[in-house]
Amino acid sequence: MSIRTTSDYLAMFTRRTLRTSRLALIIALCGAMVIVGACAPKKGEMLVDELVKGASFHGTNGLKIGPDGNLYVASVLGKEILILDPSTGTVIDRYGAEDGVVGPDDLVFGPDGSLYWTDILSGEVGRRAPDGTVTKQLVAPFVNPIAFNAEGRLFVAQAFVADGLFELDPELIGPPRQILGTGDPTYHLNGFEFGTDGYLYAPRQQLGDLVKIDVDTGEVEVVTDAIFGETALDSNKDLYVSGHGAIYQFDPSTGDYEVIAEVPPATDNIAFDAQDNIYISNFRDGSIHRLSADGKLEEISPGGMIAPGGITVLPNAEGGETIYVADFWTVRAYDAEDGSAGPVGMDFFFDSPFTASTDGENLILTSWFGNTVELWDPVSQTILGFDEFNVPINAIPFMGEIVVAELGTGSVVSATLGGDRRTLAEELIVPAGLAASEDDLWVGDWASGVVYQIVKDGNSLDTPEIVVEGLTTPEGMALDEDGTLLVVESMLGQLTRVDLDSGETSVVVDGLAIGLPAAPEWPPTWFFNSVTVSKDGAIYITGDTGIVVYRISWK
Repeated sequence: MSIRTTSDYLAMFTRRTLRTSRLALIIALCGAMVIVGACAPKKGEMLVDELVKGASFHGTNGLKIGPDGNLYVASVLGKEILILDPSTGTVIDRYGAEDGVVGPDDLVFGPDGSLYWTDILSGEVGRRAPDGTVTKQLVAPFVNPIAFNAEGRLFVAQAFVADGLFELDPELIGPPRQILGTGDPTYHLNGFEFGTDGYLYAPRQQLGDLVKIDVDTGEVEVVTDAIFGETALDSNKDLYVSGHGAIYQFDPSTGDYEVIAEVPPATDNIAFDAQDNIYISNFRDGSIHRLSADGKLEEISPGGMIAPGGITVLPNAEGGETIYVADFWTVRAYDAEDGSAGPVGMDFFFDSPFTASTDGENLILTSWFGNTVELWDPVSQTILGFDEFNVPINAIPFMGEIVVAELGTGSVVSATLGGDRRTLAEELIVPAGLAASEDDLWVGDWASGVVYQIVKDGNSLDTPEIVVEGLTTPEGMALDEDGTLLVVESMLGQLTRVDLDSGETSVVVDGLAIGLPAAPEWPPTWFFNSVTVSKDGAIYITGDTGIVVYRISWK
């Protein structure tokens, strides 16, 4: 599978979407209050409900107890560092884009009390001094784990795209010193710590082992292939490893290990406080747990959906309907009437799903992160078809094929998975929303605010026809049961109805908690705010800012 680096995306968006990336950074987000818009109700009084409320955070990653005793948590997808009361999980403060935080995956405190973090989305390392001064240094794409040794030397490494290990100037002024780096992502390192013997202990997750590294010579030695996972030190500097749904105490001198607790799956990192309580983050559901020294496991911040993107509806065996939501690391299922959670779908690693559409009894999932489109069976939870595309933003079924909006080519293509392709529209800036009837197809351009019809009566149009223009960042689109087009205008926080014959627009609902800005140089649609319509006419919308699924119905 082709994995794009930060520089690859930079080149791409410099060519096509520089202006939209700038726009994403200056948008003021709408509040969470939902206000019924001017559109006349279809069937009577319109009701807008938060059917599903997700986790408090967009995933939780690296975490540490700070010198002030508070819990500091990195959130890559939320693009922020959270400062929490460790006893209650209450948010005390947040560091975000205005503080130089771009996409933090791991963090550590230096000897002088400075907070350091790795911005995996930009390849930078940041430092926030005790006086609040922020310094940043570009190191390498997908820089991730970070740790100080006992001598106050600072080390970071790449994850997922390469295996570089670097020593940094703690002032982030001098150039990085590269210690390791073959360019092979198989050997990448993740959350690491220094043992009392001076070696750096790091998991190599794709190889399933734990290694120790001499940071002066670059010598790497496998210490065990029985366990692997992020490492942490307790108050006695004893080494612990998280992984396989458990936390282990590990003796590096003998290779022996002992399970001290079972923990929820998808644990990202662990951290100890002065009393040896263990704090546990979760990349998939955004939860934070505390494991007390007496073995009691307590959830101090509940988990759930973290990055709602594409949404679609399928009938279920009970005669009702199930909504499926693409949630970056997984696909989540909820009852369409009461929002109760169903089974969580398979985990995705590089193929993180951003949009979902219905193709018979299966789902079409797209991932611009993995450059893939997949046909997925939600019952057997198996991938039935797979193909690579050039930064696919969205995909839907149409006339026996799959139609894909490709950001990398600025086009809409029709294809069979693993088969031939043909271009239906090109020279778009950010093709995003797709909607179709039996033989008509529309696409929305996120950057220009134009919706085009590109197939009419089964025939591709040589020149796409403008249906409506002047929209603001149109993302998800769907045909309503009356034949009008529903469009999510993400940065306005509203759902808009478009008359396809006249191009006239009306607001269905506004004040939605949507429109989370993307990280710089990444696709501006980010999680993708989506809309779908059920067989009974209910409308469902995903809200990325509020981590919510809205249901619009009438009575």
